[in-house]
Amino acid sequence: MKGMPTVTEATPPIPLNDLSRGIARDRQQLLEATQRVLDSGYVIHGPEHRAFERELAEFVGVAHAVGLATGTDALELAIKAAMPANRSAVLTAANAGGYTSTAARRGGFSLVYADVNDETLCLDISTLEAALTPEVGVVVMTHLYGQLSNISEIVRLCTTRGIALVEDCAQAIGAKRDGVMAGAFGDLAAISFYPTKNLGALGDGGAVVTNSTVLADRLRSLRQYGWGQKYNVELRGGVNSRLDELQAAYLRVRLPLVNELNERRRLILSRYRAAAANLPSDVLRVASSPGAHHVAHLAVARSDRRDEVRAQLAAAGVATDIHFPVPDYDQVGFASTTTHPLPVTAASSREILSLPCFPEMTNEEIDRVCAAISSLI
Repeated sequence: MKGMPTVTEATPPIPLNDLSRGIARDRQQLLEATQRVLDSGYVIHGPEHRAFERELAEFVGVAHAVGLATGTDALELAIKAAMPANRSAVLTAANAGGYTSTAARRGGFSLVYADVNDETLCLDISTLEAALTPEVGVVVMTHLYGQLSNISEIVRLCTTRGIALVEDCAQAIGAKRDGVMAGAFGDLAAISFYPTKNLGALGDGGAVVTNSTVLADRLRSLRQYGWGQKYNVELRGGVNSRLDELQAAYLRVRLPLVNELNERRRLILSRYRAAAANLPSDVLRVASSPGAHHVAHLAVARSDRRDEVRAQLAAAGVATDIHFPVPDYDQVGFASTTTHPLPVTAASSREILSLPCFPEMTNEEIDRVCAAISSLI
């Protein structure tokens, strides 16, 4: 580890993320939001919730937003709302943490996994089309690590096959391609507001956005037991999934900050790419190029020597993690039915590592991570 920076009391370790910094930045506005909720007397589906749904739909550029308790609920209910009556399977990628698989299984649907593009690690038209079966009624397109892939061909394919397209925008809120926001391409889009996301609540939260009034009405029923009117269950598969008033108020504080904070994330990813530019490809490569299409939710690199590289970075005080280490088809709890090989998914799961990337990082911390990257051997 010749030349590798070392950690001292004056240079404490750099965390992968630090939520306390964002809370400190927004503290006064969060307190004011709390006060508004307390003064209103509403705790569920009140004025903050209604305002947030309206503001989120406007931000994404769609007609409707439906607030929910979690991002996983958002995926499950989006799949339920969109699944054609004569289909029963969900096609998705197997490298995105198991959230779609959890949602699909919970909704009673089977799973089909497609391989991903070697550069973006997202589904592309060739991998998706090769994996389609007649049972597939919904494709879930995960914009992994904050990348909005060029999905126009996938939209066309799904439309011609009578398949609903659900975008998973948990990591990609604010990403744009050709002036269109992530979440505005598919039939529906699921969003998570887990605290680490680019738009994070102070607890769990989620939403589904759509341009379809029919689907939005179906979602509003499904999120509250399947009611058509109070105490009258009209839709199968209803759940209890409500975005509470406090979280809606906190998200209203943070929604106007998304674009600015995404720019900071892009800067961090650009710095890491520059720091790794001269390293041998087997040591570290930061492949994702930031831009309007990529909001750098995570700064993910790949290495043929991952364990060794992580150890070197840890010695320099740089925290890392793996998003995500186990493909869904290898998870015992999912009992995968995949019968075809997914070589890119398998290879990348052995190579990926995540570097610190959160907008509250100081310039000094970014410099230190870049120095540690440049010193890898």
